[in-house]
Amino acid sequence: QVQLVESGGGLVQPGGSLRLSCVASGITFSGYHMGWYRQAPGKQRELVALITTGGSTTQSDSVTGRFTISRDNAQNAVYLQMNSLKPEDTAVYYCNAEYRFRSSLRYWGQGTQVTVSS
Repeated sequence: QVQLVESGGGLVQPGGSLRLSCVASGITFSGYHMGWYRQAPGKQRELVALITTGGSTTQSDSVTGRFTISRDNAQNAVYLQMNSLKPEDTAVYYCNAEYRFRSSLRYWGQGTQVTVSS
């Protein structure tokens, strides 16, 4: 059984930081590209950041310079360090695993809420 379990969300003031974690089980973690997506109320889910099996990273323009994605294959974990948070970063953040040889094979976590507000 595949599980992706996110943690680290919460309420933070504008300008603050949070670190999201996602721990995977039931998959060969090193064979999956890992991503963080988010969905704000009334909006579509969007890609925030992605890290490939080889360690290459990409992120959306809206978070470039503020968010950093990383992975630890030994821990089956992917992280999202979020700095200089803004109210528009408020959303449910989801962890995603995409098999490197078949993009249709994907798994999602249950999501963790991030709220940026004073």
